[in-house]
Amino acid sequence: MPNLIPHLIDGQRRDGGERAADVFNPATGEVSGRVRLADAATVQAAIASAHAAFPAWRNTPPLKRARVMSQFKTLLEARAADIAKLITAEHGKVLSDSMGEVQRGIENVEYASYAPELLKGEHSRNAGPGIDSWSEFQPLGVVAGITPFNFPAMVPLWMWPMAVACGNSFVLKPSERDPSSALLVAELALEAGLPAGVLNVVNGDKEAVDTLLTDARVQAVSFVGSTPVAQSIYATGCAHGKRVQALGGAKNHAVVMPDADIVNAVSALLGAAFGSCGERCMAIPLVVAVGDATADAVVAALKAEIAKMTVGPGTASGADMGPLVTRAHFDKVRGYVDQGVAEGAKLVVDGRGLRVAGHEKGYFLGPCLFDHVKPGMRIYQEEIFGPVLGVVRVASLDEAMRLIDAHEYGNGTCIFTRDGEAARYFTDHIQIGMVGVNVPLPVPVAYHSFGGWKRSLFGDLGAYGPDAVRFYTRRKTITQRWPSAGVREGAVFAFPSSR
Repeated sequence: MPNLIPHLIDGQRRDGGERAADVFNPATGEVSGRVRLADAATVQAAIASAHAAFPAWRNTPPLKRARVMSQFKTLLEARAADIAKLITAEHGKVLSDSMGEVQRGIENVEYASYAPELLKGEHSRNAGPGIDSWSEFQPLGVVAGITPFNFPAMVPLWMWPMAVACGNSFVLKPSERDPSSALLVAELALEAGLPAGVLNVVNGDKEAVDTLLTDARVQAVSFVGSTPVAQSIYATGCAHGKRVQALGGAKNHAVVMPDADIVNAVSALLGAAFGSCGERCMAIPLVVAVGDATADAVVAALKAEIAKMTVGPGTASGADMGPLVTRAHFDKVRGYVDQGVAEGAKLVVDGRGLRVAGHEKGYFLGPCLFDHVKPGMRIYQEEIFGPVLGVVRVASLDEAMRLIDAHEYGNGTCIFTRDGEAARYFTDHIQIGMVGVNVPLPVPVAYHSFGGWKRSLFGDLGAYGPDAVRFYTRRKTITQRWPSAGVREGAVFAFPSSR
């Protein structure tokens, strides 16, 4: 009987919900476990636990909350290898990539431990005659996070550590495809001293999500996933009076200029396109080569380097790329490759015939490389989320920028060049939220904030960093005056001012 993965409610592992779903090992295609799918009553129990825990946690001094985060960071570092193994077992990415994910999550926990500094507010003495004024950042209450399969440990760590460091309580709904790492991380938080109920984990699907979006006790929802779902969650959450940040999909372009260091650019593009099997919202699925000579050189170098790649189980020593997360996703990505061929793009490297010895039932698709991709093709317009890289040929930087700006997504982009003027022009004028110069994955560090533009982000505030402090708190401004005892003051009918 496969292992049954439970929920974590009020500090205890709990069953809940009559339904369950299979969790697969993507490298073998075999069922490795079963996960409980929470019904509405189970989610409401988690919300109730968070609601009950909030008052005491809100009144816990920020320094004490920060100390819990510091101890939590220590435990994460000690158990990083265990967390990475769970990620690889359920997601499929190679172990080195899983370790990198865990480390980026730890950096967000470290930033959350600065809460006493981040929550200090502002103060003005004698803003008016005998009047002091100050602002402070107060927690919202119960907040929730809905996270994707591609970063099962890191993305939750974008959300709840800062939320609870700011004094909120939290309900996390991780992806039901790879839930084990989020559960282990939450239990480490309890071990670090986080009170029961401050963090709850419920596994589930649409029923769980809908309950979080409609329950009046939930004050805010953070989401990372595809754009159609992000847009729906934003609309539903806002309609129910919640603060919502919903990060959606991407189609990131990498511009390669004629003066670029082609050898190093190709090495960078290889990892950005095929790392984590392309299942990253910051992956590079499109190269925009300026000039045919540039395109020819990039395609030839990519083809040669792809031939050297090793594809296999994430646990295999030396593997560069693992399997896709599920059979359904494998079929979807392979279908995009078929579609690209049918639409007239030139398939330079075809990974559809890949077979991994001893893992014939795994969800392995080899790296795929298209040349002569054009706007309007589905492989250009839509987010594939797999190991498929397309090369688009343009005549100038301005043409490249027009293509990028015209796309519905605005998550990330980058430019490879030795020309500082071109790089500055590109970074100043491109209509994208995160931009790299000779950096293919311009993912901000923990003390900056993550978020795209256009249909890659619904809401005004990005994830983690300074935006997270603003998202998980409300600013309250207090104006205070203490009149002198025994002094009678007359009524003032003019609007108050400091004059």
